[in-house]
Amino acid sequence: MEPLDAVIIGAGFAGLRALHTLRGMGKRVRVLEASDGVGGVWYHNAYPGARCDVESYDYSYSFSSELEQEWRWSERYATQPEILRYINHVADRFDLRRDISLNTRMASAVYDEASARWAIHAEDGRTWSAQFLVMCVGQLSTTKRPSYPGQDQFQGEIIHSGVWPKHKVEFTGKRVAIIGTGSSGMQMTPVIAREAQHLTVFQRTANYSIPAANAPVTDEEDRQVKANYKTRREQAWNSPTGLGFMPNRQSALDVSPEEREKVYEAAWNRYGFGFALAYHDILLSKPANDTAADFIRRKIAAVIDDPVVREKLVPKGHAFAARRPSVDSGYFQAFNRPNVELADVRESPIVEFTPEGIRTTAKEHRFDIIIFATGFDAFTGSLLRPEIVGRSGQTLKAKWAAGPVTQLGVSVAGFPNMLIVVGPGSPSLLSNVMVSTEEQIDWLAALIRRMDAEQIVEFEADPQAEQEWVRHVNERAKETLYLTADSYYNGAEVAGKPRVFMPYSGGVRGYRRILQKCAAEGYTGFHLRARPAARQA
Repeated sequence: MEPLDAVIIGAGFAGLRALHTLRGMGKRVRVLEASDGVGGVWYHNAYPGARCDVESYDYSYSFSSELEQEWRWSERYATQPEILRYINHVADRFDLRRDISLNTRMASAVYDEASARWAIHAEDGRTWSAQFLVMCVGQLSTTKRPSYPGQDQFQGEIIHSGVWPKHKVEFTGKRVAIIGTGSSGMQMTPVIAREAQHLTVFQRTANYSIPAANAPVTDEEDRQVKANYKTRREQAWNSPTGLGFMPNRQSALDVSPEEREKVYEAAWNRYGFGFALAYHDILLSKPANDTAADFIRRKIAAVIDDPVVREKLVPKGHAFAARRPSVDSGYFQAFNRPNVELADVRESPIVEFTPEGIRTTAKEHRFDIIIFATGFDAFTGSLLRPEIVGRSGQTLKAKWAAGPVTQLGVSVAGFPNMLIVVGPGSPSLLSNVMVSTEEQIDWLAALIRRMDAEQIVEFEADPQAEQEWVRHVNERAKETLYLTADSYYNGAEVAGKPRVFMPYSGGVRGYRRILQKCAAEGYTGFHLRARPAARQA
């Protein structure tokens, strides 16, 4: 069993950052990555049209000014291939690969109370011993794959957008189905529509989407950003969303309709995912939200020719951004093409798959390729996939049977020396996740330095503090409109999943201050022990 200071699970953005940081402290670190390449979600989600909904310069590492200056982004919102090139560049530039074990999936991790160390077991039988277990498995990495009657009989190809094949998928001359209209479905639809003989999009719920407002990055824009990168980073760190766009401090209800229309028009053409910041109360007030939702519905309706299709595609019944809105490049316009069809599964549910395609209550569709754009078991899916065993043999799955509980979104009582990066209880998917990723890893690094200096061997969340944080997370969520819609924010994406609100809606800036206050006060809400608790009298 190889003894280490830390084992990191996952080689995406978070895992690489944690490796670089801990190794820079002189720690012996090993990263276990189940895939055969680094990149996490950006390694697997290689579907046509995959693109980040956060601006490239902000969806990047801030730990190296040299890296900031040398990397040249080509587009305002980077595509999956460019993001993956960036991640691989980072892995090579900082010589990270020598400490990464690819094709290595963690099967279990068991905490030994006597030694205050984790025993980590891979599916191939290899084991490691480490003081710290750092979970960097991502919120959107365990795919949600439907199971329809007759699915095994389908004679064509079935693909999930979250595990896209590494070979080129040919759509020319093919009849293609996309099931799902979340971010991946909306991004791939216009691209596949241009290639396929016929495309059918199966929609359950019409979704809000904002134009990506994408454009090439000019040399002048690149120079401007790089000359002022420190200021740009500080704006992101001190913003509610980590996007660098500060919310308009006015209420959407305190301005004239004419002025509001101008503000929304400007946001529509530039902000993308940040449209919800056009006024500060869009996610706090239903009347304010209605003004934004009505504007977006009008914009969507204006580009759809067929009135029947328009009625089905325009979102209704839930507040704008109560579910994470998508950012698209021509999704709604794609339905004006003669080779694109919308299938409303609320109106005509899918009955079964057949050898030739899909039968709904309305008709039989023939397909060569069926794509599941059905998303992920968000937040907890990848954390609960392996068996993680803490104190007294308690598993994380048992601890979270009624929903995830964490202290500050980073630690779980009963699971000492384990850190969860951007997990439940942190801003994560309500924000630019890169900001919280780096914040949490730097917080852990400072904690470890304190432990080294004071010969502390074990840190553990306090059970009462954990419960208080969960209450606080829910109190902040109740101030918003997030609880008014079913979404992966509250576990509604998986049947039988506990229905609890998981991310922290108090904002990146507020969350950062809470982490800093915790550290400044000697890590309140945590127990720091010089000896393992199992050995203490």
